[in-house]
Amino acid sequence: MKIKVTSVFVNDQAKALKFYTEILGFVKKNDVSVGEYRWLTVVSPEQQEGTELLLEPNNNPAAKTYQEAIFKQGIPATAFFVEDIQKEYEKLKGLGVEFTMPPTKVTGSIIAVLNDSCGNLIQINQLL
Repeated sequence: MKIKVTSVFVNDQAKALKFYTEILGFVKKNDVSVGEYRWLTVVSPEQQEGTELLLEPNNNPAAKTYQEAIFKQGIPATAFFVEDIQKEYEKLKGLGVEFTMPPTKVTGSIIAVLNDSCGNLIQINQLL
């Protein structure tokens, strides 16, 4: 068994696609119309056949409640790994990304938390 697709709820799919591709550097993999919504996935440019991240609309009341609750509690919706967190942090700050936590050393890694502008906090990690 392997993970092929995982998702993050977003409050605006078009805005999310722009943020995840133009700011974070992911690549659009699928964009299929499903009624008023889209099956919209992105992948890492280094692993284009790897795990896809579904930018899933939060139109379901339970999804919206969940997304808003974990955001308010400061809990990241997902995590991504980088080789050089300080370099990534500086690049993203330069692009106007809001961070709720700057790079911080914790057991076994350095983490930072950013706001994806679509209703989520995202943790980035550098393993030590």
